[in-house]
Amino acid sequence: MACPYFIPEQRCDTELWQHRARLPLGDGFTGHCCAQPEPYQPSQDELRELCNIGYAKTCPRLPAERDADSVRFMARPASVNSGDALISIQYLLERGHAPVADGELRYDPALAKWQAPHPDERVQTKAQCYLDSYLARHPIAARAAAK
Repeated sequence: MACPYFIPEQRCDTELWQHRARLPLGDGFTGHCCAQPEPYQPSQDELRELCNIGYAKTCPRLPAERDADSVRFMARPASVNSGDALISIQYLLERGHAPVADGELRYDPALAKWQAPHPDERVQTKAQCYLDSYLARHPIAARAAAK
């Protein structure tokens, strides 16, 4: 469950996590925080302990009034029986460990585009990072999706 205010920008090559593939976005990322009006570049400690993990209640930038505490994703083929190669990314936004919003985003690898991006750029950016991590870890799915 990544922090909803963390905007991942690129994969973090620094080894900050013991099991990178278990992270909420499927890998560790560098990026910036959009929780406050002024841009903020998190430190490596913040990236490791807060931004990439979610439920960062100890983060001093986390707004008291917020729509979600975390966002999580799950990927799978959109429809095994339909013959299409779309990838489904299920998302769930949580607040206080309870769901507040959920849905599905579909990615068409043949066209290299989302059928309908999430209207919240924060969620969409994380969904793209999660998809990239998923395809890197599942080369068979990536090849099948590309056909």
